[in-house]
Amino acid sequence: MPATRAPGRVSPARACALRVIRRVFEQDAYADRAFAGEASDLEPRDRALAMALSYGTVQRRATLDHIATQLLDRRLERLEAPVLAVLRLGLFELLLLGGSADHAAVNESVELAKRASPRGAGLVNAVLRRATREGPAILAGLGDETPEVAAVLHSVPGWLATQWWEELGPEEARGLLRVVNRPAESALRVNTLAAAPAEVAGGLPVASRPAPGVPEGLVLEGPFDIQSSEPWRAGTIQPQSRASMLVARVLDPQPGQRVLDLCAAPGGKTTHLAALIEDRGQIVAVERHPGRAAALQRTAARLHAASVRVEVGDAAEARGDGPFDRVLVDPPCSGLGTLQSRPDLRWRARREAIGELTELQGRILEAGAGCLAPGGALVYSVCTISRAEGQGVIERFLAARDDFAAEEPALSDELRGVPAGPGVQLLPHRDGTDGFFIARLRRAGPRPRN
Repeated sequence: MPATRAPGRVSPARACALRVIRRVFEQDAYADRAFAGEASDLEPRDRALAMALSYGTVQRRATLDHIATQLLDRRLERLEAPVLAVLRLGLFELLLLGGSADHAAVNESVELAKRASPRGAGLVNAVLRRATREGPAILAGLGDETPEVAAVLHSVPGWLATQWWEELGPEEARGLLRVVNRPAESALRVNTLAAAPAEVAGGLPVASRPAPGVPEGLVLEGPFDIQSSEPWRAGTIQPQSRASMLVARVLDPQPGQRVLDLCAAPGGKTTHLAALIEDRGQIVAVERHPGRAAALQRTAARLHAASVRVEVGDAAEARGDGPFDRVLVDPPCSGLGTLQSRPDLRWRARREAIGELTELQGRILEAGAGCLAPGGALVYSVCTISRAEGQGVIERFLAARDDFAAEEPALSDELRGVPAGPGVQLLPHRDGTDGFFIARLRRAGPRPRN
């Protein structure tokens, strides 16, 4: 029988989760970076609980605030920031996480409030005890009949629910919203320059299965700290979603070819391209930020990708070092296809920023197209679910360039995506991986020889 925690004590997981939540909402910190800094000394079990509590509370902010509003006699804006953070954390654990005893969640939340804001401890106690009685009914009363109520139930900005309703249709939008708060599929790519997938799978400390649609991928069936593992240090594995792996597969570079990779950091796709050409040829990887470029260089070295040449530069500028046989254009985007793995992104995304991004995406696409050899292939990919950033960018480009035509990407039955004009859109609820838009274009002229 587990020991009873002494009065006044708080579990390391809950204390860590509160620190992460406060850094995100009070200091505008990124959730993953805040968690990495706060959880470094936790035991694995506490670390897992702290991640579930902190990431879940950040993701479900809108739902939690709606419930808190029903249980409070004052506006949320009038609460001290530490009190609001403790309330959100406690409500998430009581009503959405599951697996914890109510009394433990309430008592430790009150203790956290005493430490952070003693005057607010009584309010936290009263609201959370009321939540144990009334919270489930409030939650059950939420629906997804309209974008407005679905945004509260699934905790996304109202503008985003409305955009998906309009672009995907109500049924697809509901399906998508129902998965954005679930953990993302855990996948990795086996670096075939150093090992075979079956060999790596047999040596992992966690069960895995072949990744549908990508032969070098593995889907993990349990928790695994990839970046602390020996296979990671040896350069035989790289954390990467199946959707991200599909991008290089669609580009289909061949040994001996020159490949241009624009906006290349952090390097998952870059090093995948190197593996596909068997490290025979050249990958020119362009990254604007010097720090990210240096990290990309380290990734290429770790993954034994000698064919990668990292260049610090602006991907939107015209180049004079063509022609290239293959070009990958992977520009900055809103990232709306990765909400499952980036808990705070939904609150950072702005509707008006999408218009700004599409202009930049178009310029980078033009720069990449300008140095593609006649007959060569170009892939444009963005990890988002936004018609303007995907289909819209490609349609405008093709309307202005009669020397380019869209090609249907060669996809597997498992990762076929949804047709989206001159490309395909992967959707998390349909494909089980990140939401990517991928388009493959061919420049007129004879195809280059391999």
